[in-house]
Amino acid sequence: MTSFAALPATRTAPTAEVSGPPVVLVHGFASNGAADWPAERWADALAAAGRETIVVHLPGHVGGPAVSSADEVTTTQVLGRIAAAVGDQEVDVVGYSLGARLAWDLVSSVRVRRLVLGGLSPMEPFGAVDLAAARAAVQGGPQPTDMLTGIITSMVAQQDATSLLLLVEGLAREPFNPAAGAPTVPTLFLAGEADPMAQGIDHLVGLVPDARLVRVPGDHLGALAGEDLRKAVFEFLDI
Repeated sequence: MTSFAALPATRTAPTAEVSGPPVVLVHGFASNGAADWPAERWADALAAAGRETIVVHLPGHVGGPAVSSADEVTTTQVLGRIAAAVGDQEVDVVGYSLGARLAWDLVSSVRVRRLVLGGLSPMEPFGAVDLAAARAAVQGGPQPTDMLTGIITSMVAQQDATSLLLLVEGLAREPFNPAAGAPTVPTLFLAGEADPMAQGIDHLVGLVPDARLVRVPGDHLGALAGEDLRKAVFEFLDI
């Protein structure tokens, strides 16, 4: 069996009597755990409700390890490292954007009680990124001419662009393929009403038995920051 080095994770212990399994939070691309899951909105409230929180820090992002090769950040590798961080305990998992893309497949290697997938696109964008153009642009070269590559370039430009573009390359080698298998645990989908990235999420909902979709106000970033999304997550996780 292949062993994986655990990704770094920030753990917050419950401050009240334990009321349920730990809650794993997985952030989006070019974001980070603190930005997507501010402690005052998530870990502190979960701790007060008797739940441990595990915020996983993805490769190439703030709090996560730098990336030296695309080989070390294929989807299989990243999922294995998330699973190693979680361990063999039963957990609830909440993923947003890239975090949701990974959480979809995480159920095959982690004991998940309930699953929340927010801001999830049914499409695999990373395979269409012109990596050569993106790498040239972050080194001061011309901006990419295609929209998607330009968006990715702008997202990584002020961060560890080398690591993040290697992550894009690695994940693209094993594209998101929801038709290959869907979660079978109780699942809640969340999407911002003005989020273009979540277009087509209804198709994904239809692949998951008894899944539910809740639309909340906001675009891709605004939905995650909104109180409606957090309330829906907490209700679904019995918090």
